[in-house]
Amino acid sequence: MAHTSGIGSRTDQPAEDVAAASPVPPHRQTPLLGDVLEIVEELWPVGLAEDWDAVGLVSGRRDRPVELIHFAVDPVRAVVEEACAADADLLITHHPLLLRPVQSVEAGTFKGEIIHRLIESGCALLTAHTNGDSAVGGVNDVLAEILGLEDAEPLRPAPDGLQEEGLGRLGTLPQGTTLGEFAATVFSILPAVAGGVRVAGDRDAFIRKVALCGGAGDGLLQAARDAEADVYITGDLRHHPASEAREGVRDGRPYLIDVSHFASEWLWLPAAAHALDRALTDRGYDVEVAVSGINTDPWDFVITPGR
Repeated sequence: MAHTSGIGSRTDQPAEDVAAASPVPPHRQTPLLGDVLEIVEELWPVGLAEDWDAVGLVSGRRDRPVELIHFAVDPVRAVVEEACAADADLLITHHPLLLRPVQSVEAGTFKGEIIHRLIESGCALLTAHTNGDSAVGGVNDVLAEILGLEDAEPLRPAPDGLQEEGLGRLGTLPQGTTLGEFAATVFSILPAVAGGVRVAGDRDAFIRKVALCGGAGDGLLQAARDAEADVYITGDLRHHPASEAREGVRDGRPYLIDVSHFASEWLWLPAAAHALDRALTDRGYDVEVAVSGINTDPWDFVITPGR
């Protein structure tokens, strides 16, 4: 059964129905980690990951039983402690722990301590990063669905994937609205973080065609422009790419909405937990799946003009 911890969002989080488990077949059994990995590969194929990415199993024995799985965005200390304290057998994070090469996992280092804590607690670590972004039902599909986009399709299709797979999404709102109203909607559906939402564009401009990319998506700015999107939503927009994107268009489109990297990706976790829980149940496995409620956005507060 999947369940979700609260994260202090401003509104009820979408996909709260993750708590509804699939019907329980008789004689359910506990899967091995290898069995879980086979199902994960079906949901979020490793082949969809970008060449620079580091996804898949980081630590753990494939012949160990798995009774409790935790989902989180970041493999930081608090998340790992939460999973280990709950006696989780597998921690699935969106972001990689070892994206950049390391020379040592000595326990005196941050990453080394994480690896030691997980191994000593018998908790495996698995990463589903850009493959989780590109897959059907992945980060970008969930974000597009929550925003109510129609006819959503990949902004950059996967080279060797299905038509529906790829980075980012492009779709239309059922009804047009102003940039200001839409930005307020984006703000309302995201978990509460210090940075809030930043917007570049005319507050009263009419928009309907929306491009988005969960996480850091300034690499798709040109794709959003080529698609003639009215607005592009992503996280971690840096000064120079954002400035050049604004200067390089005549009518100001696509307008930009910069959101928290963490917040845009956390929305996927309940849906991912539900998908994995259902797939496990359909195969007759008895596993508990939980979503971490820890806010791992790195910023604690923000100072704005007048405050």
